[in-house]
Amino acid sequence: MKLIVLDRDGVINHDSDRFIKTPEEWRAIAGSLEAIATLNQRGYRIAVATNQSGIGRGLLDIAAFNAINDKMTRQLGQVGGRIDAIFFCPHAADAHCECRKPKAGMLREIASRFGVEMKGVPVVGDSLRDLQAAQEVGAQSILVTTGKGKITLKEGGLPEGTEIYDDLAAYVSRLVAA
Repeated sequence: MKLIVLDRDGVINHDSDRFIKTPEEWRAIAGSLEAIATLNQRGYRIAVATNQSGIGRGLLDIAAFNAINDKMTRQLGQVGGRIDAIFFCPHAADAHCECRKPKAGMLREIASRFGVEMKGVPVVGDSLRDLQAAQEVGAQSILVTTGKGKITLKEGGLPEGTEIYDDLAAYVSRLVAA
């Protein structure tokens, strides 16, 4: 099975320092939905792994989170794409859980649910913690410079072998051309 794991905020949609709390705040990054549809057409399954500490902080509830994801999946469906599963960590950073990236709990859960090894599976993110979680399970870390990606790139410390792209569409274009 071909699998790709995507972070949500900053990779698929524009991010906000104040969190994405409502469907109205969710706006797709140009080309990201079409890139996911292209991956689907090439036989890839798509899992989203997203930290959502806004839930743990009381900034949004599960109903709002689900409404945001419903908007994303509806818009994705309009361009012929789909997400196979959404995994999220609702905990605040001080919860010290195993699912919050940079820990790899969500990626291990994805591996278990999809029945795959994560070694070499592309994990696309815009923050160092996304890449560190990927590294922990032997996945391929992919940094996009959308969202917080430019800051992440400037701060450095990327895992060895991290590939860097302008956005999800640029990564998918390279992947399907290979």
